[in-house]
Amino acid sequence: MDPSASARMLPRRLLRDPVVVQALRDRNFQAVFAAAKAAGLSWNAMAAAAGLKADRISLVARGEARITGIDTIERIADGLRIPGAMVGLAARSWESHTGVEQQPAREDESMHRRNLLRSALAAGLTAAPLTELSDVLAKADNALAVTDPADLGHLEAATEKHSYGYGGRAPTDVLADLIADFADVVPLLQRPQPAVTRTALTRIMGQLGGMAAVVLHDLGNQREAYSWFATAARSAEESGDRQLHAWILARKAMLPLNFGAPQAAAELAEQARRIAGTAPTAVATLAAAVTGRAYALAGRRDEATAALRDADRLADRLNETERADTWFGHCEQKHHVHLSHALTALGETNRARESQAHALALSAPTSTLTPTLLRLDAAACQHRDGHTIDACHAATATLVGVPARYRTGLARRRAVDLYRSIPAILRSRPAARGLAEVLAA
Repeated sequence: MDPSASARMLPRRLLRDPVVVQALRDRNFQAVFAAAKAAGLSWNAMAAAAGLKADRISLVARGEARITGIDTIERIADGLRIPGAMVGLAARSWESHTGVEQQPAREDESMHRRNLLRSALAAGLTAAPLTELSDVLAKADNALAVTDPADLGHLEAATEKHSYGYGGRAPTDVLADLIADFADVVPLLQRPQPAVTRTALTRIMGQLGGMAAVVLHDLGNQREAYSWFATAARSAEESGDRQLHAWILARKAMLPLNFGAPQAAAELAEQARRIAGTAPTAVATLAAAVTGRAYALAGRRDEATAALRDADRLADRLNETERADTWFGHCEQKHHVHLSHALTALGETNRARESQAHALALSAPTSTLTPTLLRLDAAACQHRDGHTIDACHAATATLVGVPARYRTGLARRRAVDLYRSIPAILRSRPAARGLAEVLAA
């Protein structure tokens, strides 16, 4: 190493100082630069190392400016020889030559990220957690552009565990863990890997990213969900897993489906059907069911009926593996959830109620979101049958009967759709006003 460069490195003892370690973890460069100055590094030396102006270093150290850009943080880490994991970055290219053990730092960073995400997301999808989500996603997109073998065992196990769904956990908690595990894949893709390992990693990234997008969809954050679906689809394409790619597109179709653009949903779902093929797979069944729902909401009865008929035919032919009760499987309960929404939209209320009863009977005791949606479908059936006041009472009771965190996102959208379909002449009735008040709250 160039002696002059060595003189600009952050003193190694500072990397063991608890105050500096925490400051690096928080990306609090005011404290880092102040500690470096106290240790003997000048503003000019730090500026030269990081490729910044000395005035800016001084301003940051005095708390009069901040550093948030990823590119700038990377330059500081490389210039001052700060291990990437200490500032939430992938291992730097020079780290493999330092002889410093990095795995504990990576594990600490992963746990720190996981805890931060869990706390921030539980408080709502505000600017801070969304910035963290965007940061992870940007790193993933960069990693996919890069062309030592990784240990995939724990990542595959984590992905399988996530595939079993919410399990009674709050969506924000599930999302926090998904994002943290997704972030653990990114540095592995940023390093050269054997072709078979890279294929496995991109597949895992597609699965984790797709599941994160599903949770964001359920929470009602369309913009973030679209971004995560896009990266997940790109990952699946690179892995060559057509069934995963089709699954991601089918799940992505549920965004416009549930948020007011059924024709766009139908186009996405049809694309998923073409990729999935005609064999009786969980993905082909899902794509057909989503296509049927989209056409039903768009008022295209014949196409909806044909797609739902295909979905029923495929569902009857699924083997036990394809019927697994996971996000990637298509179990009987899930099938009836799709049928409930489609048949309700078509006005076939008797058949819709049959599917609602089947799906509710098959719902896990810990499930909250799915039963909520089914009961809102049932309320919509009451409205379609001319019992609008009863429908308002049922929808209000459904929303009030679940924790507040389940009254947002998809559940709220379904209830809003019901309220908007109520004739104006009935909206002054107490039952309708009660529903409006719950939605406003």
